[in-house]
Amino acid sequence: MPKSTVTYWNPLNGESSDQWQPIPGMAGSAEELTLSLDAETGEYTRLTRFHPGADTSHLGGKSHRYPEEIFVVQGRLYDQAFDLWLECGHYASRPSGEVHGPFKTETGCVVLEISFPGRMGD
Repeated sequence: MPKSTVTYWNPLNGESSDQWQPIPGMAGSAEELTLSLDAETGEYTRLTRFHPGADTSHLGGKSHRYPEEIFVVQGRLYDQAFDLWLECGHYASRPSGEVHGPFKTETGCVVLEISFPGRMGD
């Protein structure tokens, strides 16, 4: 089954605010919005929005058994694993198992994620 499709819309405008979902363990500091999903493979495209002052230190770094790509759409985000401030326009194509985070932001940040759980161990 292919990923879901949708016509043009703007998930960053106020009219879409009710579609964002809190991220478990991060209520009030980060939320996500799935843009596209392949129910068979689990592959997805989503936005993660970190609110100003968000800090995921209590969750530690994380890694996945699958590759993913990320692109910083808005704001600024610190990735402790890389000791790097990610700015609007930063991109990464992460291999399976790469540790990233914890994250923090002073100003807020929106990140586009394209994840490939159907490609475990690639």
